[in-house]
Amino acid sequence: MSPLFPVPSSPLIPVAGVSEGFPVHRIFCVGRNYAAHAAEMGNTIDRAAPFYFTKPPTGLVLSGEAIAYPPGTEDYHHEIELVVAIGQPVFKVPVEQAMAAVYGYAVGLDMTRRDLQQVAKDKQRPWDIAKAFEQSAVIGEITAADAFTPGNQRISLAVNGALRQEGRLDEMVWSVAELVSHLSHYYHLTPGDLIYTGTPSGVGAVVSGDVLTGEVEGLSPISTPIGPKA
Repeated sequence: MSPLFPVPSSPLIPVAGVSEGFPVHRIFCVGRNYAAHAAEMGNTIDRAAPFYFTKPPTGLVLSGEAIAYPPGTEDYHHEIELVVAIGQPVFKVPVEQAMAAVYGYAVGLDMTRRDLQQVAKDKQRPWDIAKAFEQSAVIGEITAADAFTPGNQRISLAVNGALRQEGRLDEMVWSVAELVSHLSHYYHLTPGDLIYTGTPSGVGAVVSGDVLTGEVEGLSPISTPIGPKA
């Protein structure tokens, strides 16, 4: 059976030292994984279990590409994150074995229509319209897991050269191994899945013309300009 019409495909993510690109299957995002960020948003941490939302893989944008200021919002926010790329299929994997499923790591941005998210929260509705939209998931080059181990590396984001967000990876409430294990008890994780692991404090609004630069020590940095309103 052939398709009736072509549909957009998600981009291949560059991998350091490899000619092939990393194909994307799904994008999972972790909410409130840094206590300071949860506090600045007026939330507390539920330490019983992490929680997730998703973004469409077709919403992925590679570092260096401009992203349009999205429609429907007047409060467009940046969230810098460590991204985990899954390279092995796992289901109900123990924490002690979870890291074997990780292919590599990258720097990412979870872009958010914050005003729409607040409306959804107030009405106890899903966050999709605030999180899962076009060009909402920026990502940089992937570094293989054998060349990077998450620890206390600095994670940061600057807007037009001015520091906005800063933290350490060991400030995450749930570690990479814990997230992979927990998520695998609800999904059959497969090669091509991405996990955006949450953002430190300092999130804030951006406007057209701003340039966002994000870093995690030991990984390829990202840079993304904000274009005109869509």
